[in-house]
Amino acid sequence: MKNNPTKQKVINAASSLFFQKGFHGTSVRDIADKASVNVSLISYYFKGKQGLLEHAVTNYYETYLTKMEEALSKAEMETPIVKLKLLIDAIIQYKQNNHQFSCFIHRELSIDSIFVREMAVTYLAKENYFISNTFTESLPKCNKSNMEQQFLLMQLKGMLITPYVLQNEWKNQVVGKTSHDLFAQNYTKVIHKWIDFITSETAQYANH
Repeated sequence: MKNNPTKQKVINAASSLFFQKGFHGTSVRDIADKASVNVSLISYYFKGKQGLLEHAVTNYYETYLTKMEEALSKAEMETPIVKLKLLIDAIIQYKQNNHQFSCFIHRELSIDSIFVREMAVTYLAKENYFISNTFTESLPKCNKSNMEQQFLLMQLKGMLITPYVLQNEWKNQVVGKTSHDLFAQNYTKVIHKWIDFITSETAQYANH
């Protein structure tokens, strides 16, 4: 069942429609028509639209967290700054490879709902742990206050989600896989430069 192409076709259709029309604006019939399957198959595989959403979100986040863990494991012997950069590369590449569903999820996370609270408990806490710990390790020991470090961490998190919250800012410039890959490469380079700047500035601060 895991590699069932029909099931995956339904998930892909739902992801596209949730991105375009939102969860509540998408009907089971819409999904079935786009996937060219019988409506009954959606009930059979997912027990309805809510079950389909839960399955898609679970699969998205479990794969996402695995990618983060793999990046950190591969970078274990690297310097803290290189480790952080490799983690960021993995995050942006994954989100860009799944950009429609990434945009949908970040849009939903801006709304206080049961869905959001469940995501916060099950997945977002672990994501935050990976990002926060890796970022903190990359900062040189310095006299900056905890508040200043938290502001910098907030800025980093903002950069990691901005393309998927403000997708209209760049959607006409990114068409096709090659274009998405190029966007991910260029965007991560900009974040890398920001990291180089704040870690260099922090080191200078510590030496005074």
